[in-house]
Amino acid sequence: MTFRFSSVGRSFFSLYFLIITVFIIFSWLLDNVWNSYIEQDIESYTGYKTMLMAVGDYATKHPEAEWQTIVEKTAQRYQLPLKLISIKAFDAMEHEDHHALKHETTHVYFHGDMVNLHYLIPNSDSVITLGPAKMPTRPRIKSIYRVLILAFFGLIIFFWLWPVSRDLERLKKTTSEFGQGNFNVGPATATSAMVAPMVQSFNMMAERIKRLIDAHKELSSAVSHELRTPLARSKFALQMLSTVNNDEKRKKYQQQINNDICELEELINEMLIYASFDSDRPELNFTYENIPKLIAKQINSHEKDTIDIEFIDNTENLSAVCDSHFIDRALNNFISNAIKYGGGKVKVSITRTANNMCCICVEDNGEGVSDEFKGVIFDAFSRGDQSRNRETGGFGLGLAIVARIMEWHQGKATISDSELGGAAFSLIWPIE
Repeated sequence: MTFRFSSVGRSFFSLYFLIITVFIIFSWLLDNVWNSYIEQDIESYTGYKTMLMAVGDYATKHPEAEWQTIVEKTAQRYQLPLKLISIKAFDAMEHEDHHALKHETTHVYFHGDMVNLHYLIPNSDSVITLGPAKMPTRPRIKSIYRVLILAFFGLIIFFWLWPVSRDLERLKKTTSEFGQGNFNVGPATATSAMVAPMVQSFNMMAERIKRLIDAHKELSSAVSHELRTPLARSKFALQMLSTVNNDEKRKKYQQQINNDICELEELINEMLIYASFDSDRPELNFTYENIPKLIAKQINSHEKDTIDIEFIDNTENLSAVCDSHFIDRALNNFISNAIKYGGGKVKVSITRTANNMCCICVEDNGEGVSDEFKGVIFDAFSRGDQSRNRETGGFGLGLAIVARIMEWHQGKATISDSELGGAAFSLIWPIE
């Protein structure tokens, strides 16, 4: 899927360029403020102040008549604009807050890019003046470097955010189609590690919603189909009851109505169980269970069926993490089906696969399952095989419930052909 440059969204680029522009302007202004206020602070001229104080102290050790000569020689030696003026000459200068020198020994005045420092020699009316001198400001080239570095980082941010924006746009398009009812839209994809968890969560949600909607349609269709037959039979039996006078026939129709009611009750109960399983995952209690003991317990519960059930343990007392209640329910479904549809022989085996999975296989010697039906046998209301239809019991929901149970265990339910001649149903899930 290709995206045009403009499809990523004007809002993203507007926000991006706004952030970068403000970032650069703020950095430039900060640099200028630093030059104007921080580097121009009086503490930035400690060297000049120290020199003025040193010259003043040196002058006080000599007669006042020599001070002028001392200042001139110092200025000549260090190539500095030093001069000696009287306090009256200083007062005549047009300096803002020029009276500050009378209360402090040193004062700094700024004039554009120039600076003047004045030092009042203690106990005298003489002032040593340094200036005008150029401010020791940061070179402008460094400010340009700083802006270029920020622009470089802005470029990095752009290429970092571009995949994020592209993935979000894809997710937006997918969610829009999904929200409009196109549930067959493919899963969203993401190349950015930042967006990938969000996309994964959306895909899980979309799959869940799609499955619930499909199940709802399935149930609606099945209800109208499954309920119609027993209701029609009951309606016919009621009509016949009002016309027959024979007690034997009356009892026959009454029994038919009773059977239809029982069938409807059983169907509704299975539908409610399947609907509750599909709409909401129950609270599972995962613990380490001894699988051979669980199987043996289930086999013992079927002793009353007077059928030969062979148990083969290939794992030497395997323990696996599972919810024993639901695994027991799934296994009971498989064994019950094997007894119902088999030819009198059932084999249950347990193995540990090479990829550390627990596999329970239930086989029978019945007529088996056709290849066409194997692909949909775990779907709800699927009854494509003549030997496994409602006439022999069941509404096509038991195996769908088993499939849901195995999903909760991060495993799967499978079907294959058995060496006994019938079908082989397997429960497979991770041991840990």
